[in-house]
Order: sequence, then structure tokens, then C-alpha cells
Amino acid sequence: MLKHPALVGIVPRKNLWPIIQKERWYHIPVESAPKNTSLVEYLAFCFPKVFGEDYQYKVVYYTEVLGIETKKRVKLFPGEPEHQRANKDYFQFRLGPIKELPKPIPSKRWRRIVHIPTSLEKLLNAQEINDLYDTSPLEEKMYRELKRHQIEAERQLYVKVGGQIYCLDFGIFCRKGDIDVECDGEKYHILPEALARDRKRNNQLTSFGWSVLRFSGKEINQALQNCFGIIEKTINNLGGLSQKVIKLQEI
Repeated sequence: MLKHPALVGIVPRKNLWPIIQKERWYHIPVESAPKNTSLVEYLAFCFPKVFGEDYQYKVVYYTEVLGIETKKRVKLFPGEPEHQRANKDYFQFRLGPIKELPKPIPSKRWRRIVHIPTSLEKLLNAQEINDLYDTSPLEEKMYRELKRHQIEAERQLYVKVGGQIYCLDFGIFCRKGDIDVECDGEKYHILPEALARDRKRNNQLTSFGWSVLRFSGKEINQALQNCFGIIEKTINNLGGLSQKVIKLQEI
């Protein structure tokens, strides 16, 4: 477990920010909340385009979580009894004073952020959004090496292809196509149903122009440079890295 578990949440509308600041509470749907949300000790806020140049696609503020309760949405917003999610369960975070981070944490490609499980330590030290993610040890190792090789990758990237939404471990954007890099934990991905699901996913992504590269835990832990030889060759075959901005999708 992280020493100081934290969560980055989106502030989707301007009218919610005064509630967060003055009433000091924040809410997210229970059904879409990350695992271990009930253990979060700190909360940070990411802002979409509607907040303007100073805030858009950045994490700027954070706060300590004083308590977490589960409530129906209608209890949080009694003036909206007809809302389609009025009777859905939400986590309500009771918050301490809102503080400004030492420096804003930007999303370089202006990607849409939902929730990012992270830690206070990462919040205080991150240079950009992708530094915040707290995932598996395999993905952490791959990310550190991607940075060392100066390969910019988007972590936990949601893409929509053929009507399906997939979460990529790493998305790498190139001039002639894009790359999905997956870090496969041995226990999960050797299961027959997981293999079938991965094969279907790979075929779908490939049919829409993605190059899918999968590396096992053994490869990452014992032959990481061989993995990067394959990644770099694929980048070169696709014309080199691209700095394009991701097209934001409402997912």
C-alpha cells in the first residue's frame, strides 16, 4: 500500500468548483470509482478546457481527505431530484483546506482525465500527468525506462475503436501510426479467457491502425533492453515520434 494514497479527480463543471472550495466536499460515482477509493488520504483536482488557459488540462490544487461517506446523489444535490442518476450511490469526500501544489502538473497532450490513483509523494514531485499514475510494478518499471529513452507515452490511455473502449497501458504516438504497449502480468494473462479477450482486443486495435506490443513480466524483468529494441524499431518503422494532440473523446 502507498504510504499516503491519493486520488486525482476531474472538476467537470465550473459551478462545482465553488462547492469544493467553500463547502469542502467532492463526489464521484461509486460504480466508476477506482479500487481502494475508501483508503484515499489526499485528493487533487484536474480541470478541463472550460476553466480557461490558466487551469485547463492541469492538476493545480490538492487537499487532505477528512472523511468519506456513501450517499445517494439526490442527498448531495436535493435541488435535482429528477436527475437520471439521482438514486445512484456516490462517494462524498469531506475535505480540509484547499492548497496549491508547488507547481501545476500539466497534461502535455491535453488528454481527458477521469480519475488517477496516485500518492501524495507523486503529487508533490510530478512534472506532468503521466508521472502521477500508480499502477503495477511492471508498468512502473516500463515507464521509468520509457522516460530514460526519452519516449513520451500516455499512461492508462482510453481509446474508442469500433464502438469498443479500451484502456492501454501505454500509448505512443508516431507520424505514421500509433503503438499500444502492454505489460502482461503472468498470472492474469495466461488464463484462457484472458488470452481470448486479449486476442480479440489486439485484432480490433490492429484493424484501426494500432501496432500492439505485448511484453511479459519475465521479459520486462529479465530482458528489458530487448523490449526497448522492439519498441524503438517499431517507432522508426512508423516514421518516428509525433507531438500530435490527442483528440478528446467523451468516454
